[in-house]
Amino acid sequence: MPPSGPKDPDGYDWLYQDESGRPSPRPPASGSAVPPPNLPPPGSGKRGTKPPKERKPRGRLRLVWLILVAWIAFLVIVPLVAWSKVTKVDATPDGERPQDEATTWLLAGTDKRPKDKSRGRTDTILLLTYGGGGPSVLTSIPRDSIVDIPGHGRTKINAAYAFGGPPLLVETIESETGLRVDGYTEIGFTGLEDVVDALGGIEVCPKDDIKDKDAKLDIKEGCQEVDGKTALAYSRSRKAFASGDIARGQNQREVIGAIGDAALSPATVLNPWKFARVATTTAESIAVGDDVSMFSFARFAWKLGKAMGGDGRSCTVPIADMSVQWDRERAVEYFGHLKNGTTDELGDLCTKDGLRS
Repeated sequence: MPPSGPKDPDGYDWLYQDESGRPSPRPPASGSAVPPPNLPPPGSGKRGTKPPKERKPRGRLRLVWLILVAWIAFLVIVPLVAWSKVTKVDATPDGERPQDEATTWLLAGTDKRPKDKSRGRTDTILLLTYGGGGPSVLTSIPRDSIVDIPGHGRTKINAAYAFGGPPLLVETIESETGLRVDGYTEIGFTGLEDVVDALGGIEVCPKDDIKDKDAKLDIKEGCQEVDGKTALAYSRSRKAFASGDIARGQNQREVIGAIGDAALSPATVLNPWKFARVATTTAESIAVGDDVSMFSFARFAWKLGKAMGGDGRSCTVPIADMSVQWDRERAVEYFGHLKNGTTDELGDLCTKDGLRS
């Protein structure tokens, strides 16, 4: 038999000479296996099975989703539980009430302390108005403003709460401003201190050193972190200022804004223990009208924070002089814009101290 032709590395004789001497292909040498169909020749380094697909990290992804769902549930459940601790009060006056295009909330800060038997008076009266297309507006009403209190004659507005509680305060404000009060909330001295302390303090920025023995305040100028006791004293102080009640209103708006900033900060929202503590403390420190829902209160709190954060306007009711007598002509025009939702047209009717700019 003629010698076989050249062999490849796998032992295949690809050519051989037949009897006539001509080269001709021939099958593999004896003992070689014919490759099964659809498989590469032996020794090619390839396997017939497909390589396994790379597995995706499904376990990690599932864990991330579980954490996210749990966190969202936590952010929902904590406020729901806290809302059950909020005190509900009757704040709806009797009789016919005004109607308007905007939404107005009344925020009252009372000087009532836990051991007081009397109802107390309102040290802070703020109106937050939003809706209608214009920016949100936070209005300070000085507590010494002389107004007509239904059934009690003409006297300081902070007496309305002492005479008849929330319903009479709401009725007085509605008759003086022409606005409808859609939501009511109040907080006392101790409540304010507790909320600030739960937040770990807030930042205030007095422009001068302030010493006020009556308010128990001694603070240096400049931005600084303060605790609940100092924040309360800062929001109550008036005798240290030439503008008295006007300056106090400005400080109160600053404190409210600082509380909102701290409550909505990542340091609060992303810390589960702090978030739960702040929510619970706030709920136990405030009272709201019995017709207020959790959703409407949440919207009020959000709008309040936005108004103090630069997306709205912060004003004092227009006054004629430092005795806080209202400038009736300007006040009527001012509240007319709030009522009609045209707050973008307030112009110089909105000033920090209520005086003409």
